Amino acid sequence: MEELPNGFTGFSKRDPNFESASDAIRKAAIEQQGARPDAASAARAARNGWQAAQDALERLPRLDQMGSLWGGSRKANGSGFEQFVNRIEFNGVADNRFDLEAISNIPESDRRWAWVQVDRSAIRHNVMALRNHVGPGVKIMAVVKADGYGHGAVECAKTAFNSGADYLGVATLDEAIELREALINAPVLILSEPPVEAIPLLLAYKVMPSVYTPEFAIRYAEAADMMGQRAPFHLALNTGMNRIGVRYDEAVAFMQHIGFHRALDIKGTFTHFATADAADTLDFEMQLRRFTEAIANLKAAGIDPGIVHAANSAATIRYPETHFGMVRVGIAMYGYHPCPLTRGLIDLKPAMTVRARVTNVNAVPMSEGVSYGLHYRSPGSVKICTVPLGYADGLWRGLSGRIDFIVGGVPFRQVGSICMDQCMFEVNMRTAASRKFLTPQIGDEVIIVGEQDGIAVTMDELAELMGTISYEVTVRFGERLPKVYV
Repeated sequence: MEELPNGFTGFSKRDPNFESASDAIRKAAIEQQGARPDAASAARAARNGWQAAQDALERLPRLDQMGSLWGGSRKANGSGFEQFVNRIEFNGVADNRFDLEAISNIPESDRRWAWVQVDRSAIRHNVMALRNHVGPGVKIMAVVKADGYGHGAVECAKTAFNSGADYLGVATLDEAIELREALINAPVLILSEPPVEAIPLLLAYKVMPSVYTPEFAIRYAEAADMMGQRAPFHLALNTGMNRIGVRYDEAVAFMQHIGFHRALDIKGTFTHFATADAADTLDFEMQLRRFTEAIANLKAAGIDPGIVHAANSAATIRYPETHFGMVRVGIAMYGYHPCPLTRGLIDLKPAMTVRARVTNVNAVPMSEGVSYGLHYRSPGSVKICTVPLGYADGLWRGLSGRIDFIVGGVPFRQVGSICMDQCMFEVNMRTAASRKFLTPQIGDEVIIVGEQDGIAVTMDELAELMGTISYEVTVRFGERLPKVYV
């Protein structure tokens, strides 16, 4: 039978060059004493060394204590971090060399040289532009799901609400709780029906769910009634997208089925358009007709539908007849057009730029390759600059060799396969009368997405190359990159 690898406790054979921890401690003690000790001295030295190691380990926080030590978040921003630092001792003395306030204030853009920059003034501009577009009699729901489409839900919610938004829309209960724990008291609607088990959290955090199943509606009402509360909700109607909602022609029957419960309090009724961004309007018109008929039927049955809302960003901009009592704006609030058909109808300013700094500059000889697969080969007389972001940060690997980065108002071609956490671009060192000559240095700022000196790389351009929409691109960039607000 083949022997297992040597060097593990319990195996019969041992590599002759293997040195155990106790042997190393004993050897160190011998060298320190300058003489060969007897067996008792050696054993004593080993025990003392082992005990010293154990004592040092005991002074460090255990893995199961890390959550409480960090105060629930592994950031240098509170008593949890202070406890962690003070627990680490050297030679039995607490390490007080750190200025906790100073290190906690190191900007995220200096902890990693890649970041998303979010312009709050652009969000304010967009909300105000949308407000002027729909008029004063229509409420605005700012949709901040998916961490504000990658822009940061809390900051965007605060900015939108302070700029004229009336409601906040999220996709999940945890997204709503994040807003509440940030002390945001605006009305918050979950744009789907959460699990029954989440009902206590809805009531505790004062969050409204969408409702479209009688089982959830009754359980929600019962829980609220037991606590002496009302159970506010918005009724979701399915008018043709066939994703969620009560079928449009069953709205009255549904409300009559659940309407006996005294705690239920309908605050709104809504649907969602599947093709408001399409040139063909047939399906859109059918959904709009179904929705208006459902609302009319509810009213005829003596049921107040509450705030009526249907318009997403595309419908808000294209179709005034869909504004009803409230519009739901998502991508438009962040400055991106939901489709080419909305361009020219409203002035929007993109709120997100993606930036990085050069972390390495390398003169690569002719014919040598760069990055995984070595698909790019140096033509000579070039420098290869590295920036610390990659496909784990939203820069899709399929964009490799197909996009430009901007440095000093000059576009440079990205080269080599985009890695998980890094990627490279090429700087041509050959002189040309028609080209501005630059030699980027470590620390120079690079625009990954954004505009500089009239040169731009846009989310829409990346989305087209990726075969997707700008929504997905912004969300991807916002997942891991730190956010800096200006």
